[in-house]
Amino acid sequence: MTRTMQTENFPVGSWLVAAPLRPVVHAYYRFARMADDIADSSDLAPDDKIGRLDALDAELMGGPGDGPASQIRDLLAERNVPIDHCRDLLVAFKRDSATPRTRDWADLMTYCRYSAAPVGRFLLDLHGESRETWPANDALCAALQVLNHLQDCGDDYRVLDRVYLPGDLLAAHGAAIEDLAAGSSSPALARVLADTVELTRPLVRQARDLPGRIADGGLRRETAVIVAIAERLLAKLAGRDPLAERIELGKVDYAAAALAGLGRSLFGSGR
Repeated sequence: MTRTMQTENFPVGSWLVAAPLRPVVHAYYRFARMADDIADSSDLAPDDKIGRLDALDAELMGGPGDGPASQIRDLLAERNVPIDHCRDLLVAFKRDSATPRTRDWADLMTYCRYSAAPVGRFLLDLHGESRETWPANDALCAALQVLNHLQDCGDDYRVLDRVYLPGDLLAAHGAAIEDLAAGSSSPALARVLADTVELTRPLVRQARDLPGRIADGGLRRETAVIVAIAERLLAKLAGRDPLAERIELGKVDYAAAALAGLGRSLFGSGR
């Protein structure tokens, strides 16, 4: 499932988020982490995973329990934030548990709608932002999710038997799923990766509109930095092989992204 909330690509609950809201953000993370552990478990059969995820959903909807699901349920109810932002994640986790392949780009975007977009929508609703922000939010979250899939495409296949690369692209370029187990990309797989990078580029462009649409200063700055992170990661993944090397941002990249994002949030989008 999405590692959007687990990795440096999406710094959840940072100091830029208002202090009174951070406990809610952290509770949301704990819920997502618990559900993710179920979906990624190597000890559970698919039906067992889905059963446990259904139990989490029942707890979210008022069933018995005192774990992360009931905790985030109560916190969201106190702030009148829809529980759908948690339930939508479970849709993606169930898919990860039962359907470890992706048909095409549209299928991947549907997955991202449930695996990634709810994270941003939750933060926006928590801050009382207009839902006019949602299209740009969904683009940013989908871009981060796909970039993470590109970073981890080898491990996702070898460890979890999941393939997020669009199946129609694999077929069009003559790449085999088994190519993901190699130590470097075949020419055919390299073309699939390049195409996926290019399909992600418009999402990042659309995401640049998001910070300027956010009223809360802290969240606006946080989002501007995340957009800059997405831009730098996209640039790093272009033309490089995630099977042959770990492609990720370093401290200098994060510092540069922070400066770029904070600068844009203060002085304009820079588009």
